[in-house]
Amino acid sequence: SCQEIHLSRAPLGPQFPFTGVDDREDWPSVFYNRTCQCSGNFMGFNCGDCKFGFWGTNCRERRLLVRRSIFDLSIPEKEKFLAYLNLAKHTISSDYVIPTRTYAQMNNGSTPIFRDINIYDLFVWMHYYVSRDTLLGGSSVW
Repeated sequence: SCQEIHLSRAPLGPQFPFTGVDDREDWPSVFYNRTCQCSGNFMGFNCGDCKFGFWGTNCRERRLLVRRSIFDLSIPEKEKFLAYLNLAKHTISSDYVIPTRTYAQMNNGSTPIFRDINIYDLFVWMHYYVSRDTLLGGSSVW
């Protein structure tokens, strides 16, 4: 089911003393105006994937996934892991693109500028986007 995005208009707390300087302030409404929630054990932008830990045609079969330390992997397991990383670096995402300019540089979203991205760089970009500093102009960073 999909619905319009409604953001809180409550005042920002003292942890962020600035306003209107970062396109993450009203995320995700900067780039999207609707959001969808999948039912059952499905996920993804089109609800076509199984949630993590589930698999099968109806996403009803449980699969226990254990995140292991790379130091505990055998040589064949490390080689398989590195092969999948390499595959991710050479596989363009069929589902996602990334903005290559800020919201302001895209004329407040009216001139979108996006590009394709490979799976590995998508994860790198997501982590960068959510954790980057807020640039306040000049050399000021918050």
